[in-house]
Amino acid sequence: MSIWVILIEMIVFAAIFTAIIFIYYRGDRKYSLASIHNYPPDIQEEYFKTHEQVDVSYKSKNVILTKSFGVLLFTGILLVCALVAGAKTFWQGFGLTFGLMAWIGIYDTCFLDWVLFANLPMFRLEGTEHMDKAYHQKWFHAKGMLFPGIIFALIPAALVGWLVTLIR
Repeated sequence: MSIWVILIEMIVFAAIFTAIIFIYYRGDRKYSLASIHNYPPDIQEEYFKTHEQVDVSYKSKNVILTKSFGVLLFTGILLVCALVAGAKTFWQGFGLTFGLMAWIGIYDTCFLDWVLFANLPMFRLEGTEHMDKAYHQKWFHAKGMLFPGIIFALIPAALVGWLVTLIR
């Protein structure tokens, strides 16, 4: 597998992921149940003081459906990445996919969450615009990257590894 191909895939994957985030959070979609669960608890609490209280836990149907769709979408994108990079075995497909998922987790946390989410008004929920400190909670996002982020990364990694063995 070529390191240059993998580096290019990292850049392309980050661009695709960023586009998906910006498209998903456009307009009123940021008020969907599957989006609100990504906000720190104090922001959720403040938001629900003036809006209908709904279940935004990881066990809610909307969150499960959104995460499941994400797994399938990432599996498709990362299968193409693994094949283009030249993965021929389960472990090559698994390792490349897990590495790309770890990369996107770090990118998402350190750039999208810590820089863009914390500073761009488009990500602020109605009624929480004044909560600047709450939007800059680095530990909240870092914890999410570590758990359940690592578990989330294992699923498409295993699926891509398995699919590589079927295709090659």
